Amino acid sequence: MNRREFVGGLAGAAASPFTAWAQQASRLKRIGVLLPAAADDADFRARLDAFVQGLTQLGWITDQSVQIDTRWATTNAAEIRRHAIELAALAPDLILADGSLTVSELLQTTRTVPVVFPVVGDPVAAGFVETLARPGGNATGFMNFEFSVGAKWLDLLKEIVPGVKRVAVLRDTAASSGGGQFGAIQTSATALGMEVTPIDVRSADQIRNGIQSLAQFSNPGLIVTASPRAAVHRQLIVGLAAQHNVPATYFERFFVTGGGLLSYGPNIVDQYRAAATYADRILKGEKPADLPVLAPSKYELVVNLKTARALGLTIPQAVLARVDEVIE
Repeated sequence: MNRREFVGGLAGAAASPFTAWAQQASRLKRIGVLLPAAADDADFRARLDAFVQGLTQLGWITDQSVQIDTRWATTNAAEIRRHAIELAALAPDLILADGSLTVSELLQTTRTVPVVFPVVGDPVAAGFVETLARPGGNATGFMNFEFSVGAKWLDLLKEIVPGVKRVAVLRDTAASSGGGQFGAIQTSATALGMEVTPIDVRSADQIRNGIQSLAQFSNPGLIVTASPRAAVHRQLIVGLAAQHNVPATYFERFFVTGGGLLSYGPNIVDQYRAAATYADRILKGEKPADLPVLAPSKYELVVNLKTARALGLTIPQAVLARVDEVIE
């Protein structure tokens, strides 16, 4: 072997590992994740874990076949916007985004990167999709309720506290789904001869003042409708309800595990796991425009008996018979 052949052989041997690495890197898919929560939020961590587990079950291995870049933006609009721009600039294969606040900012930033939402209230009203059956753009995913569930929240409150006369509805007026939820509750309240007043959830002070005012009335009740801001303020809301002895219904289980009275809504962790199936299909070449937005197939009723006892309430057997989970 002459010197030229020897040097060429060394060069080829040195290049082989790099070539293999480059080929592997080219196969690595990239997913951005934008969440309206703090990095130490255990409930949102569980949601993200469910999404990753769903991907793993479908054959996607973190840092081998897929890379996941997560941004914890809380509900601060400026932070959500900043992280949305950062993630879009990375040109990932898709972005997972929870809730209307994050999806809205992402779609103002990019109309090319696919966006999958595991939780959104009313994507049509928000302008995220053209129709539920045919989204038509770069976003698709899962709704976290249908508006009729608002009447169910009121019915449950009435069953548990028959004497309730005045109900405050905690809602985010900036959320596209807020009007629909409130409207369903208001219609049902009129039929039941009950008074309904809204409380804006956009700041801690508004929440605090609203619940304190509600507590001045006899037989009050509280309904917390779905929004990212309500989720962020859940400890404050549950604490104020307990402090003022106000029975409340919530849209998600983590309020009840945190001391709230009862919740009725879909299993959001399961929806994150389901979102992995849409991510899988998009990574394999399907378009968000062709994947229908899905509504929850099942709602879960969760009751905290310890909180009921603290409020001096007895959960009727008719309600207990329908409960999916009881927290002692």
